[in-house]
Amino acid sequence: MSLLNPFWESLTPEARRLCAAGLVLAAYALFCLAVAVREARRRRAASRAAQALSTGTGAGVLVVHASQTGFAEELALATAKLLGDAGARVTLKSLADVTAPDLAAAKNPERARALFVVSTTGEGDAPDDARRFIRDVMSGEPALHGLSYGVLALGDSTYTHFCAFGRTLDAWLARHGAAPLFDRVEVDDGDPAALRHWKSHVGVLAGVTDAPDWTRPRYGRWRLAERRRLNPGSPGDAAFHIRLEALEAATWEAGDILEVGPRNDPAEVAALMARLGLDPAAPVVAEDGATLAQALSWRRLPHDDGLASATPQALVDALPPLPHREYSIASLPADGGVELLVRAMKRADGKPGLGSGWLTAHAAEGAEIAARVRTNRAFHGPQGDRPLILIGNGTGLAGLRAHLKARAAAGQHRNWLVFGERTAAHDYFHRDEIEAWLADGVLARLDLAFSRDQDRKIYVQHRLMEAAEPLRAWVADGASIYVCGSLEGMSGDVHAALTAVLGAGTMERLADEGRYRRDVY
Repeated sequence: MSLLNPFWESLTPEARRLCAAGLVLAAYALFCLAVAVREARRRRAASRAAQALSTGTGAGVLVVHASQTGFAEELALATAKLLGDAGARVTLKSLADVTAPDLAAAKNPERARALFVVSTTGEGDAPDDARRFIRDVMSGEPALHGLSYGVLALGDSTYTHFCAFGRTLDAWLARHGAAPLFDRVEVDDGDPAALRHWKSHVGVLAGVTDAPDWTRPRYGRWRLAERRRLNPGSPGDAAFHIRLEALEAATWEAGDILEVGPRNDPAEVAALMARLGLDPAAPVVAEDGATLAQALSWRRLPHDDGLASATPQALVDALPPLPHREYSIASLPADGGVELLVRAMKRADGKPGLGSGWLTAHAAEGAEIAARVRTNRAFHGPQGDRPLILIGNGTGLAGLRAHLKARAAAGQHRNWLVFGERTAAHDYFHRDEIEAWLADGVLARLDLAFSRDQDRKIYVQHRLMEAAEPLRAWVADGASIYVCGSLEGMSGDVHAALTAVLGAGTMERLADEGRYRRDVY
């Protein structure tokens, strides 16, 4: 700068001002160039990622994002990657590039699903890159029957119109005939629990059960107080009543979820360490264990011995934590503990499922269980004495049972349960309790569908069609409809039956009013 001083001092004040202005403009031009280069690189990277995702050989899925700050785009890419890694043929697009023909193409049998990750900006506005879609597509009347979809809505509840664009898009899709795969997931200011819930839904669609969590839960301490099989002799997989008692303060209400941190089978952990010649008591640095054996109990174990030469610390550092598992809570705090209905699932290799294996087989009664309650406001009960229709199958009875307990405690008896399983002799979970509720008037109506008890398989959707007139009467009287159970099959079939009986317009109105809610998995 000293070399420039004589030149600078020789300039008139006006010339100095002009030079300074020129320097500012040059700096701004360089900044704009840098931003443009960075944006071009980002777009090229996004394009390469989108091309890679489209090469899958499985079912097609359209993943769409509308983002103001880039967060929705990041989540859409993570969503697409999870699906793509599972073999799905993913089309990843900005909402700005989505046309009505794109949505029509998504209805074909090879790609009948679309997932939308959209943000809301300001006081309820759509992000800028959604405006063309709003103008050119949402202003029209496309027929979207046959399209199944999910919406992840990002927002901030400190603003008046929380998740407004996500809610508007959800309602528009439903109004034009598309069927929701599951209830809209709303994320308040990046809430990690809501993002884990979305990731769980995507994992079910992808058929992936061991993908790492995007954000890890902070677990509390619970004790496995009871484990009891509910269906001995069943033609289906074993189902268990699980009771956990909190070792730390915890509370919840009907509709809430328990996120469980599973552990590996101790025998598998011991076998791995023996095979690698490692000391189970070797100290390691890990947030979830002080010894090698403890740390490995929480981590995904390798399928081969590619880490055979690794030190204990290197082994722990190389293995990601196990993902959480979600279970509908079947009890109330007044019951003294969280009660669950857990099916003993099996993986493709025949081994027990991760979460169900831990809870139903590997954990000893009295063992400590890592878990946390996740508030699930989308499935909390209706206000007041509104009639309630509860529909579910299998272990989906769990979430419905908690609501019936709450309604019984409140003296609210206008309740109708529609429940389905395989056989009445073996799979009528909590039969004595349900029939006591019927006898006491807590249940005004009970419809059961045991699919294997007759030549023609009967499911809960068939019972709903048979009860069309009472169903319309209950809804006209203000009833809410809550559905809990399997995402694949039951949820979509029940939605189709309800739409056939009540009409698409009524279903849209029930969803808008919070009178149609689902907890599906």
